[in-house]
Amino acid sequence: MTYDVLTLGRISVDVYPNDIGVSLADVNSFGKYLGGSATNVAVAAARHGRDAGVITKVGDDDFGTFLERELDRYNVDRTQVTRDASLQTPVTFCAILPPDDFPLYFYGRFPMAPDWNINTSDIDLDAVKNSKIFWSTVTGLSREPSRSAQLAAYEARPASSLSEGQFTILDLDYRPMFWDSVEQAREQVTAALASATVAIGNDTECTVAVGEGTPDEQADRLLEAGVQIAVVKLGPEGVMAKTRTERVVSAPVPVQTANGLGAGDSFGGAFCHGLLSGWPLEQVLDYANAAGAIVASKVACSDAMPTPEEVNALLAERGRTVPASQKDLV
Repeated sequence: MTYDVLTLGRISVDVYPNDIGVSLADVNSFGKYLGGSATNVAVAAARHGRDAGVITKVGDDDFGTFLERELDRYNVDRTQVTRDASLQTPVTFCAILPPDDFPLYFYGRFPMAPDWNINTSDIDLDAVKNSKIFWSTVTGLSREPSRSAQLAAYEARPASSLSEGQFTILDLDYRPMFWDSVEQAREQVTAALASATVAIGNDTECTVAVGEGTPDEQADRLLEAGVQIAVVKLGPEGVMAKTRTERVVSAPVPVQTANGLGAGDSFGGAFCHGLLSGWPLEQVLDYANAAGAIVASKVACSDAMPTPEEVNALLAERGRTVPASQKDLV
């Protein structure tokens, strides 16, 4: 199968409280959802009508069954989702304390989780090679054997071999609890950037990747590392994308934040859709920003991933440009 978007990386059961604004000690009931950054990006891309798949691994347990069913429900291909009989499917709890406190608690992930136990033999390298977009995250580089498997995937599609319209995207997704040190993470990110054509990260993630500096300095260093498009998230100031010939900034799309988690994954899936649609970079950023804002305004992550109709409606409502190829969807 040739995918529009094929992702590699983390999967988990996300357990979110139904009681908002209190600590986990005071929560009385929860809902469970499909989660994991790379998996959420595949879900987001599928919601935009893209043929999406994910390469990951779950435990051989009921939570693994739940995640497989959810992937089917979201129309994400799981041909390359395997089971690991030796490890349990991880669960991630979150407290929801708007507007900006959403602490995560990882269970069943240390010292090893199934998606860190992906081997090169678990990956269809031809599918990786032929996918229009291959999306992976820094988290997958933090453990073996997933690190070697991810590097093998890069070797299957060197940047120099990509056709027009193909992209290899590295989500800089740095989570300090998964690494021994910043230096260890930077070493692995540096190696991965040599195979990426697009890098996406916030200030902290870009600092880990290429050192401290202004957003422009960090974007320039990412370009020097070999990527064609450097995307630096600016927090309350929006997001910037830079190429060797262009610099664009998309202002934020303000919403009432219900849960800040998942917005970045929604941004990622929408960004993939915009790239594949051939839109101008500024429109890609605006569309992805709006998609992220929609998820930030809701409690769930995967369940909240928007459709093009929802994104375009928000863009129109806020006076932003609706991509020409989709104006008929508003």
